[in-house]
Amino acid sequence: MNERHTYLLALVDGGGTVPVEIGAAHRLVARGHRVLVLAEDTMEAEVQAAGATFLPWTDAPNRPTRRPEDDPYRDWECKSTRELFDRLLETQFVGPAAAYAADTERAVAEHRPDAVICSFFALGAMTAAEGARLPFAVLIPNMYPLPTRGLPPFASGLRRARTPLGRGLHRVMSALVTRMFDKCLPRLNAVRASHSLPPLRHFWDQVRAADQQLVLTARAFDFPAALPDRVRYVGPVLDDPAWTQPWTPPAGKDPLVLVAMSSTYMEQHVTLQTVVDALGTLRVRGLVTTGPALDRSMVSAPDNVTVVSSAPHNRVLEHASVAVTHGGHGTVMKCLAAGVPMVVMPHGRDQKDNGVRVAARGAGVLVKRGASSAQVAAAVRRVLRDSAYRDGARRLGEAVRREAATDDLVRSLEELPRPLGTSRRLSPAE
Repeated sequence: MNERHTYLLALVDGGGTVPVEIGAAHRLVARGHRVLVLAEDTMEAEVQAAGATFLPWTDAPNRPTRRPEDDPYRDWECKSTRELFDRLLETQFVGPAAAYAADTERAVAEHRPDAVICSFFALGAMTAAEGARLPFAVLIPNMYPLPTRGLPPFASGLRRARTPLGRGLHRVMSALVTRMFDKCLPRLNAVRASHSLPPLRHFWDQVRAADQQLVLTARAFDFPAALPDRVRYVGPVLDDPAWTQPWTPPAGKDPLVLVAMSSTYMEQHVTLQTVVDALGTLRVRGLVTTGPALDRSMVSAPDNVTVVSSAPHNRVLEHASVAVTHGGHGTVMKCLAAGVPMVVMPHGRDQKDNGVRVAARGAGVLVKRGASSAQVAAAVRRVLRDSAYRDGARRLGEAVRREAATDDLVRSLEELPRPLGTSRRLSPAE
């Protein structure tokens, strides 16, 4: 690295996305850059552990804890896809966009960064960076979510289309989703107008305006597709959260089964109890990590299952034979990197997409979240007994580890700032 830059990261607490995005900050700090992170109070300790400077959101949503009562999205309450979609727009993408823009604009004026790096949900922060004529990147810690030829519609849980009929169906579905997002385009364009920016033709054009869209997954894990020029696969970040606690493997020689559901609340305590009951019928050692959104007392466990608030999954997976998970991207990447096959029980969001890719590569099986304990036990037994699943996880895991070991992420971010002196700098009075 020849130049030291100042980066402003505008981040939203997305649960499993946090260790990945904070990992980007940590890597920039390690290269000698000055890094400031606009984030929620829930992320302060993790930002500081990364060596970056924490700046709290003031106008934008800022939850004090990761407990369900402080969650501004509450997507588990939605009873239909339409209700979930409207909640997503109002609480994540559009509703707080002006507030994200205002906070980012103030931070830009005060700290004069060379570049801005945004969470995918922080459209207002992207608008503020664009209005300040600063280069900006968008971090995407899962599969590429924008409509793209070759990829199934995001969060659909569909496999890659292999026939003209299937590809046509995917295009129709993507067009319908785009139309639904575009209904909020006037509100987003109003935020842009307040920053002297021209209107967008489509909602997702705000993300496409980024100098770089960095996809933090393994190319080998995603389905093949021709992505736009500004989209780059930069490999997964496998860092454990800063809040994990020390862990020692339990005594015994029975296979270790890690049970890891979402680090945000998704009513997963019901599924956790079903899984724990299933493990109680098997000759295994179970380890359940509840995460910061659940109290471990909500799960009643038999003698062969230990329930803890947290544990370093990377270390646990060195000993595990199988993982039972909701299919969050970060957990899936760590399991694959360790060569551990999975039983995936998607709860929502992008988790079906991840589970479909796991199953398609022979690295595990998909089970409905409402499955009975007998069905879960059968799935765990199947993955434990059939070595093909471990072989599939190991094969894909080699590619995941290889892509995670590159410095593509930090090199891409270092390419982001323009040559010194060419970026437009704002004075506090502008």
